[in-house]
Amino acid sequence: MFTDPARRKLLFTLFALCMLGGFVAILMTGKGRGALNAEPTSVTQNTPSNIATEPAKEAGAATAPTAPPTQAALTATPEATPAIAPLTALTARPAGGLVVGEPLGLGALAGQGGDEVLPFRIEFARNAAGIRSIIFNRYFDEVSVEGNLRAPYEVTRESAIGGFEVPVFAARQLLVNGTSVPLFGIVWHSPSAGRFESEIVDASGAVIATVVREYRSSGTSYDLTLLQSVTNRSAAPLEVRFEMYGPSDLPVDKSAYTETRRVHFGYILPQKRDPLQATVLSNGQTFERQALVDLVDAGNTVFWPDATAKEGEYSLSWVGATNRYFTLAMYAPFAPPTSPSKKLNAIQEVSGGTTPGSDGTPRLFTTVWSPTTTIAPSASASFDVGVYAGPLEPRILDSHDPYAALNMGELIVYSMAGCCSFCTFPWLARSLLWVLTTLHDYVLFDWGLSIIALTIVVRLILHPVTKKSQISMQRFSKAMSALKPELDALQKRYKDEPARMQQEQIRMFREKGVSPAGCVGGMLPTFLQMPIWMALYAVLYFAIALRQEAAFFGVFQNFGGWSFLADLSSADRFFVFGTPLDLWAFSVSSLNVLPIMMGFVFWVQAKYMSPPPSATMTDEQKSQQRMMQIMMTAMFPIMLYSAPSGLTLYIFTSTCFGIVEGRIIRKQVEQMDLLAPKAKKKQDFMGRLYEKALERAKQKPDQPNRFKDR
Repeated sequence: MFTDPARRKLLFTLFALCMLGGFVAILMTGKGRGALNAEPTSVTQNTPSNIATEPAKEAGAATAPTAPPTQAALTATPEATPAIAPLTALTARPAGGLVVGEPLGLGALAGQGGDEVLPFRIEFARNAAGIRSIIFNRYFDEVSVEGNLRAPYEVTRESAIGGFEVPVFAARQLLVNGTSVPLFGIVWHSPSAGRFESEIVDASGAVIATVVREYRSSGTSYDLTLLQSVTNRSAAPLEVRFEMYGPSDLPVDKSAYTETRRVHFGYILPQKRDPLQATVLSNGQTFERQALVDLVDAGNTVFWPDATAKEGEYSLSWVGATNRYFTLAMYAPFAPPTSPSKKLNAIQEVSGGTTPGSDGTPRLFTTVWSPTTTIAPSASASFDVGVYAGPLEPRILDSHDPYAALNMGELIVYSMAGCCSFCTFPWLARSLLWVLTTLHDYVLFDWGLSIIALTIVVRLILHPVTKKSQISMQRFSKAMSALKPELDALQKRYKDEPARMQQEQIRMFREKGVSPAGCVGGMLPTFLQMPIWMALYAVLYFAIALRQEAAFFGVFQNFGGWSFLADLSSADRFFVFGTPLDLWAFSVSSLNVLPIMMGFVFWVQAKYMSPPPSATMTDEQKSQQRMMQIMMTAMFPIMLYSAPSGLTLYIFTSTCFGIVEGRIIRKQVEQMDLLAPKAKKKQDFMGRLYEKALERAKQKPDQPNRFKDR
């Protein structure tokens, strides 16, 4: 085309300079992670050449981290290898170019036969070496009534993200020398159940690397081992980084009426603080789902490590997403002595994003990044992780390794979400659950009876406080009645001096031995029980041991499959409406009688057990007291109408016990002389301070003695 040698030489020189400039630009940018590539244009395509290579455009997709990784390579030392040459035009294809069929699953559902019945049935997806669904054998969607068959509970399944059906733990991409190679698509061959193989090829079709993902089950528990390896088939070292989808939103529990989903991170302190690095913590690294959604909306897509983890130099040990009763978690493959480390070395960073769900609400998902690893020719790098897909069961997570060794029991949080999280006392909740479990397993063998027994235990423990407070309240009431003439005189004498009148009243109370605190002493047992109520609320709401458990040995279900108290973790459902009733702010699907009965006994307690109004109370104060009694009687049943029936059973039983207990105490009080002078006790610290303050006030010469009668 060009016949002039000089012109050909000039063009060749310009071409060489352009190539050199491009080569330098690639060297300068190739070490980064690069932008995420789009998912395949269709999940049904079957040729690797159709895999999209445009930057990701999926809604809410997590952006690739921009900071270079710092964690050491897993299988090779970067300093020992020569400079990494950039590669371009890389694609993935099924290993050996084999036609991919539908992959085989693991396990079988109960009653469906099969050689191996695992606790769950796993169906795999062929387009991304991921999991299509995990269905449990021993847990069901809802309790069976009226002879209906129960559907097995599906803890997770593939879901739409950015318009694509994304399997659980789907492979997303592999960075090879800075070049993104999409792994999402029909680029996997599945030679056996749970095993997937793919290979990375260059433009000439030469195999650069092979990628293997294999899910292995122990056969008896809810765990899997996800073995992931990348083997270098080229003649030069490769620098690789792996990205896959991590734990994401689990389904909302059907009986839940508040958000219960969270994301948890277990971590290890740096060696300078924990020399053995044997303790796994989660304090400060448990996040409400909505908090993470808000982070994504604000543009913060990196969940781990956050600022606290970076500052503390924490190392990740596990990450898990939970709903009310179940979890999907990835953890370090801890199995000493062969794998003694509790660090999840295969994951360096967890990013997140949101995408519109089927109901229009945002759906949270995560992707996890491995550290950058340099692989020598013919060598392999492993990115193995353990997977737990199962119940939030303390008897598993707190008692069996590797979960107990990794402190994965911290995935179980007995705490309500939002503003109520601080007042549900998780430590007390765990203690109550231990008492309940002991009563159920060794004494009563029924959860309903165990809750009633727990009620009696708590009331007996609080009986001395209850008795003392009621005696104090009765003593104060009678003392105030005896002092009424003198109090009326003080009110007339100092009607224009409210401060002076208050001082004189306090002086009179001290001289007569009357404590103003006696008027509120009767409320002390209620205040002491409030933490127990809140903690028990969390226990009965989150404890999977009570999920779909009937009360009283299921006696009510013998009457034609009656739904009453068939599930202590949900409302009592005395009568189920065929069509939910739409009220002003909510809908009601059943008539629940326990909250109504609880309101009635509250009214009885307020009417017959409360002390008479104090003699010093004004008409306005008496009206306010009556209004408070009415509100307490009405508000609790309304607030707890849809609460777990086990909780309303506890409060109902406790209130009935309190009425009987109060009558017994009153009979004892009637035989006591409440106005008899009590033996003088040693003055307490606050009393001594008060006395000293009075003495100092009397000794000041420049001020009149305000405590002397006029």
